Amino acid sequence: MIVAGLLFVMVAACWLGTIGFVRLPTPLDRVHCVTFVNAAAGAAVSLAAFAADGASDRAFKIALIVVVNLVAGAAVSHMTGRAVTQRDAQI
Repeated sequence: MIVAGLLFVMVAACWLGTIGFVRLPTPLDRVHCVTFVNAAAGAAVSLAAFAADGASDRAFKIALIVVVNLVAGAAVSHMTGRAVTQRDAQI
């Protein structure tokens, strides 16, 4: 039951991020939606893995993948925001 609830939270976070992505006007605002989905869905999947398996190798691998995804996503979001800002400044 806990695993299903956490997976529901993940799906809800993805839908919320998608709705925000469609509704927000600028690319810099949309980057925040992508970051939200990475953080919220990743945390929910990681917690679901620990709830299903306990402290197993699979759960730790999923947690490591989520952390790497968050770090890489933050770097890509920063680079994208900087590129958009510089492009807008040159126009």
